Amino acid sequence: MQSDLASHTEKLHVGIIMDGNGRWATRRGLSRVRGHEAGVEAIRRIVEAAPKQGIGTLTLYAFSTDNWRRPKAEVAALMTLLRFYLAHEVQSLVKNGVRLSVIGRRDRLPDGIATAIARAEGATAHGNVLHLRIAVDYSARDAILNAAAKAAALTSLTREAFSQLVTGEACLRDVDLIIRTSGEKRLSDFLLWEGAYAELHFTERMWPEFEAKDLAEALASFYGRERRFGGLQAIMPEEVPSLSRA
Repeated sequence: MQSDLASHTEKLHVGIIMDGNGRWATRRGLSRVRGHEAGVEAIRRIVEAAPKQGIGTLTLYAFSTDNWRRPKAEVAALMTLLRFYLAHEVQSLVKNGVRLSVIGRRDRLPDGIATAIARAEGATAHGNVLHLRIAVDYSARDAILNAAAKAAALTSLTREAFSQLVTGEACLRDVDLIIRTSGEKRLSDFLLWEGAYAELHFTERMWPEFEAKDLAEALASFYGRERRFGGLQAIMPEEVPSLSRA
C-alpha cells in the first residue's frame, strides 16, 4: 500500500493532532509523562514514514496555547521533552533531508528553548525531502487575528498575501488532510485557515500507538474521496486550488 500511495506525483500537506498520550499511559498504569515520551517515539516513526508515503509537508500539533492550563509539572515535562528533541534529533533530521519549522509563539517558552528552535531551524534549512512543522504554543485563531492586525496596514490584500501573514511562509501548500488520533473528533484550534478544505480522518488509535501503517490507512481513505472544493466535479490532488491564490 505504501508504494501505491507514494506513486502519486503531488506531495501532500498533512496535519496531525497527536492526541492520547496521557490516556495511553494511564491505561497501562504509567505516568502521563511516560505517555508523552512514547509520543516522541511515534513522531520519529511518522517523520521517517511520511516522505515514503507521498507527504511533502507534515504539521504536528505538539502544544496548544490552551495547554498552558495543564498541571505545571506536566507542562514542565513537555518543555523538557521539547528541549530533548531539539538537542538530539537535529542530526537525524539533517541526515534525512528534513527541514524543521516551529510555528506558534516563542516569547512564553522557557529560557533557551527559542534559541534552540532557531538553531535547529537554521541547521535543517536546506532539507528538501520533508518539511516538518511543529506547532508549539499555537492557536490558529490567534494566528488569524495577528494576521488581520498586520493586514490592516496594507492598502490592498489578496488571499495569497493574507495566507503568508497567517502562516509566516510564502507559497505554503494548503493542508490536504488532518488526522486526529485517540477517537476525539474536533479540530481544537488547529490550522483553521490553511485547513479550510482539508479532508478529516479520525482514528481510535492513541498517538503513542500510531505507526506507518496507520498513516497509510489514513492516506488510502484520503485518496478514495472526491474533493470538489465547492464545485460539482471531483478535483485530483495535483489540481487542488490553493487558498492562497487571489
